Parts: sequence; structure tokens; C-alpha cells
Amino acid sequence: MRLLLFLAFLLVPVLEIWLLIQVGSVIGGWPTVGLLVVISLLGTWLIRREGRRAWRNLQDSLQSGKVPDRELADGGLILVGGVLLLTPGFFSDVLGLMCILPFTRPAMRRLGTWFFDRRVKKMAAASPYANLFPAPPGAAARPDAPQARVVHGEVIREDPDA
Repeated sequence: MRLLLFLAFLLVPVLEIWLLIQVGSVIGGWPTVGLLVVISLLGTWLIRREGRRAWRNLQDSLQSGKVPDRELADGGLILVGGVLLLTPGFFSDVLGLMCILPFTRPAMRRLGTWFFDRRVKKMAAASPYANLFPAPPGAAARPDAPQARVVHGEVIREDPDA
């Protein structure tokens, strides 16, 4: 995971700069800057619109007594998309738009669910407390889990009055 983060922080800025140079060489420097400003303004408008919609859906879900899992995920995606849209660069703008637009957000939500589900399972398996609880019925026990030793005995309580 650390290697992936290192590569992301190293490669994404290089990709952004390369893409800015490529676009700038095709349409010119000032039009490229103008395009980045227009995308940021469009992103700000989209963030406000979709943020209000997500907030309204969250409130409706809470008032109806439903667990707002989808609504909270949408709010998080809109937040991440807003940060990406405010970052200058075309690659981050595309990712930000994918997080914000209502027709691409479900795919991003599924991708996030898959990633975090996989990460939580990996962390739970590596936990030192993973062997304290038995596997749920129907689930296979971990093959590397040590077998617990059962010690039969008797509890003797001494009465202080005796």
C-alpha cells in the first residue's frame, strides 16, 4: 500500500504536467489556462448542485429511518471529487468529474466499496486479535490460525467467612 501511495504521489503530478504540456502545445498556453479555469468553475457549480442533492437525500433517508449508507458514500465522493476538481490538471479533473456526475458516481461508489471491503478484510486477517473469535457459521476457518488448547479444570472459590 505504501508503494502504491508513493507511486501515486510521484506519477500523478508527472502525468498532469505531461498532459498540460500536450494540451498546451495543441491549443496554446493561454487557452489551456482558460480551459482549466472554466473546468474549475463548472466543477464548483456541479459540487454545489450535487452537494445539495446529496444533503437532501441524506436528510430524507434519516427521517425515514433508513441507514444512509449510499447517501454517505455519495457525500464522500462529492467531497473527493470537489478536491480533485480544484486541483489544477486535466487528469484530476476527469477523476473529479467521475466522482461528482450522477451517472458515473454509482460506478465510483462500487469501486470504492470493492477497495475498502478488500482493505478491511486484509487488515482484519492481519490483526493480532483475528484468532480470538471463531469464524462465523458457514465460513471457512483460517488455515494459519493456531488451534486453541482446551484446559479442563474446576473453579474453586474460597469463602472469606469460612
